[in-house]
Amino acid sequence: MKRIEARIKTPFGEVVIKGEDPQEILSMLETMPENFVERLSDLVSNKLTPSGAQLKGIVELTTEGPVIMTREKLTHYEAVGLVLYASEDKTNTAARITKLLESSGIKSMVPARLNEMTKRGQVFKPDPRKPEVKLTIQGSKWIEDDVISKLRGKMG
Repeated sequence: MKRIEARIKTPFGEVVIKGEDPQEILSMLETMPENFVERLSDLVSNKLTPSGAQLKGIVELTTEGPVIMTREKLTHYEAVGLVLYASEDKTNTAARITKLLESSGIKSMVPARLNEMTKRGQVFKPDPRKPEVKLTIQGSKWIEDDVISKLRGKMG
């Protein structure tokens, strides 16, 4: 017997529903709770970023990666740090960070900012042969203690 599947694009990825025939897929969709995608999205972002709740309203996870949503004024260092903080394993490349910041409406010379942040001990290159940079423990603490709490204070 042939199987059929429906792929539904969501802000966090794709939900795939499989069934024996179109009617089975439709009945599955009909039994889903009304806010299924929103609840699933919240669960996914909270699981993928333990700081998901902390970042709510500040950073939104998209299929491209974390995009800064807050309208509060950020320094370029804070913006770069937030993107890294919300990235998988707190790791990303300068090119990806640049793209994500552009999606956030922020223009920054990311390589120069990363260079300064390396000198400050906030980021490092886990593998010198690869373009990835990673937030250090000190860098993570700076984002949590200074940047996020400052933003929370202004938003709350």
